[in-house]
Amino acid sequence: MRALLSRLSAISLAACLLFTGQALTTPDRAAAADPGYLMTHFIGEGSTGQQIYFSHSTDGLNWSDLNGGGMTLRSTVGTRGVRDPALVRAPGGDKYWIIATDLCIGCGQSWDDSVNNASRNLVVWESTDLVTWSQPRLLNVAGAIPDGRNAWAPEAIWNPETNDYVLYWATNATRDGVLKHRIYYARTTDFRTITTPQLYIDRPGTQNIIDTQIVEVPSGVGDFRYVRASGDGQITLEGSNSILGTWTNLGNLSGIGLTGSQVEGPMWMKFRDRNEWTLYLDQYASGRGYMPVTTTNPSAVGTYRLPASGSYNLGGTKKRHGSILNLTAAEESRVLSRWANTPAKRLQSFNFQDRYVRHANFDVRIDQNVTGPDAQFRLRPGLAGSGTVSFESVNFPGHFLRHSNYDFQLAYNDGTTRFAADATFRQVAGLADPTWSSFQSYSHPDRYIRHYAYELRLDPITTTTARSDATFRVTN
Repeated sequence: MRALLSRLSAISLAACLLFTGQALTTPDRAAAADPGYLMTHFIGEGSTGQQIYFSHSTDGLNWSDLNGGGMTLRSTVGTRGVRDPALVRAPGGDKYWIIATDLCIGCGQSWDDSVNNASRNLVVWESTDLVTWSQPRLLNVAGAIPDGRNAWAPEAIWNPETNDYVLYWATNATRDGVLKHRIYYARTTDFRTITTPQLYIDRPGTQNIIDTQIVEVPSGVGDFRYVRASGDGQITLEGSNSILGTWTNLGNLSGIGLTGSQVEGPMWMKFRDRNEWTLYLDQYASGRGYMPVTTTNPSAVGTYRLPASGSYNLGGTKKRHGSILNLTAAEESRVLSRWANTPAKRLQSFNFQDRYVRHANFDVRIDQNVTGPDAQFRLRPGLAGSGTVSFESVNFPGHFLRHSNYDFQLAYNDGTTRFAADATFRQVAGLADPTWSSFQSYSHPDRYIRHYAYELRLDPITTTTARSDATFRVTN
């Protein structure tokens, strides 16, 4: 979450300190067969920047944007924007959730709105495989907090003591006469229903706390099973042996020149092949995005090291507050296949060459000179069959061109066999010109995509006019 600490508290913090000679050396690249890491994040402001993006790394330090740098999930609920996503894996590895702040700055909301009268909900997606996700839904977490004014920066961790998840987030609320951001928590098993929210972290006086993330540490490393990093004017570290137990203040990162006036959004990652961790911190003050600070003992403040110049690469998009998941080989294979960097294309009409296929309010038609994302699709491997294609929307990922009663819609993939068949086509030589393309229905092979009165339909093709209507050029 954007650091409002300097606006919300009266703390006077020094300007950015010069980074000293502590340096992070780049580790050897992992073997190609080893699974890597998945970062879930947003990339900036605006209605497209405040959505869900995925990035992948083989070594935890050098990242590649997935899906061609485009969004992978889009919120269509609440404010229709999301920030601060957390990716949660069930202990059995059979279910996943993404939980995120329901906030869209610059899309009808200002920062003042977001502090004093914003959504009390989180946005939740659910999946069984990391690639097919439910449509987003809202989860009200702050509505039961007296004077609760927002719900920011959610996180969740499995608690073996209670056999459920501890879901925690920041809410601006008045308590004991003091209005400020504190961390609250609730318990849940399904991210659909929660227990009554309770106060989790409160700093003294008027000091706000907004971002916090917990990492579990293996036995033999440090004195605590859990370590949490929080943005509270500093980047404060605390340790505990129980998620809902007593936490001990371990210090902060000001000793290496990092305070809350420079960085925010702490994001933990453990290197899979060694007892070393990186705490990614978002350099919001300088606008440079995340950087990794490494340690061999998360509970020992003196072990944290700054990165050397050139020792990491965050890829083409700016990475903003998110979370990192260590992938299994099977998960990585699915993710890299689903979110491959397939270029965006347009479909140009053969007989109306100034018109292109586009969606408008989820209806599908051909319109003149459309160049924006409504007319851009990724030709994915077909959802059904082999040697086939499906058309995924660029600006509504997870939505595909799909026929229903021979009419076309842009529809969300519900994961059913019927949907897959209705959204799959064979790309063949153009019926009107073999240098162009036509698209034969997988579920109705006697029918093709064609336009009629500028609307897209699925029809049998028997006339010269119909052959022209059913012919398209796939173009950049």
